[in-house]
Amino acid sequence: MPETILGASSSELIIKKSRFLGRVEPARDRGHALTLISDLRRMHPTATHVCWALMAGGQSAAVDDGEPSGTAGRPMLEVLRHQKLEGVLASVVRYYGGINLGAGGLVRAYTDAIAQALKNATKVPIVPLKTMTCRFPFHLEGIVRNRISQAGVTVVAVERSLDLEMMVQGPEDLVDGLVLALSETGQGRIVWAEV
Repeated sequence: MPETILGASSSELIIKKSRFLGRVEPARDRGHALTLISDLRRMHPTATHVCWALMAGGQSAAVDDGEPSGTAGRPMLEVLRHQKLEGVLASVVRYYGGINLGAGGLVRAYTDAIAQALKNATKVPIVPLKTMTCRFPFHLEGIVRNRISQAGVTVVAVERSLDLEMMVQGPEDLVDGLVLALSETGQGRIVWAEV
């Protein structure tokens, strides 16, 4: 099951006089990640490189920011992939110390900076949410609301017309259980549709 992290976590490594400031933090999408990277650049205006990797579904990215191709962004992205993380931005601010590390040394440094930052991060499973609508006669409202409350699912919207229509959202397994329970109770008078 994929996981994400609850908040930002950092690390610091000194390797042959170069300083590597690793950071992992939640990021919804590429736009959010770019804002976070922009803030990081403002905080470290004299840094030699600000490399980053984003694991966010179809918006994933790996940026070397002037380091030799494939020595920074890609290794950080692989750390996120290996740990099955989603919605996470990994970044490393590097202050060059005057000694070249070589391609292998750079890969190790960027990988280690992110791995160390992740050691202190609080990881949580990503629970897929499901949204459904149910339409039913008004006289069943009390029963439906009671079952929704018992199931631990949230009512997102209510619409009243000829029938009552509710939009509910919650963890997929809870919503599926609610649909099954109410379908039996409603005896065909409750109509479900996935949003």
